Amino acid sequence: MIRKIENATKSKVITLIHRQERISLFGIPFYRYIDIEDCEQVLRAIRMTPPDRPITLIIHTPGGLVLAATQIALALKGHPAKKTVIVPHYAMSGGTLIALAADEICMDPYAVLGPVDPQLSDPKAGAIPAASIVRTIKSKGVDKVDDETLIKGDVAEKAIKQLEDLIVELMSDKLGLEKARELAKTLASGKWTHDYPLTPSKLKELGIPVKVGIPSEVYLLMDLYPQAAQTKPSVEYIPSPYYTPRRPQRQETLL
Repeated sequence: MIRKIENATKSKVITLIHRQERISLFGIPFYRYIDIEDCEQVLRAIRMTPPDRPITLIIHTPGGLVLAATQIALALKGHPAKKTVIVPHYAMSGGTLIALAADEICMDPYAVLGPVDPQLSDPKAGAIPAASIVRTIKSKGVDKVDDETLIKGDVAEKAIKQLEDLIVELMSDKLGLEKARELAKTLASGKWTHDYPLTPSKLKELGIPVKVGIPSEVYLLMDLYPQAAQTKPSVEYIPSPYYTPRRPQRQETLL
């Protein structure tokens, strides 16, 4: 199926698909996510691609490690030929970061990207939005929070600034420096919850060029990555078109 997509797109196809993901209310704890191993594999695939051959990266992921997503994004952007990212369903957080590195983002009409605001690990909550830590300290005042929270706030501010700088690096050649900075602040500063769905229309409002529509072969490819079911499937349907044939009406001649 990957070969068929390569023939249809005339490009080198790389997939980054996580189908055993588990997402909480705010999309924070992931069982499957973009990790260093994914990064090594994608970078190897990009390195093996001839400089004059376009790359099509198919992404389906809830996000993952900032380090891994950053390396993939920079490697993709550095490829000389055209880079296209296809999103059949969703590419959240780190997946969005990678998509921003492409020359063209192609999405299903109902697919979504997401904010890239950093999340700091926490032993109790699992992860806490960096922007929320910063806002809490400003709201309460530095003299009313403990040292540990102040340290987290310092790290949070750095994490947000680093993500904003990366987005500017990825998008300034497409949008111009000022618009890239504005976009970076919107996506990384915690304007929305981490799982907020950015639809194609919303992305266009933000100035991110998006093409709606993906090759039909991509949907067939996704069927080959079934979600590992823990219980009985909750969605069922007849996968092929069907209809009820009508009996031909008998024609009668009136005299």
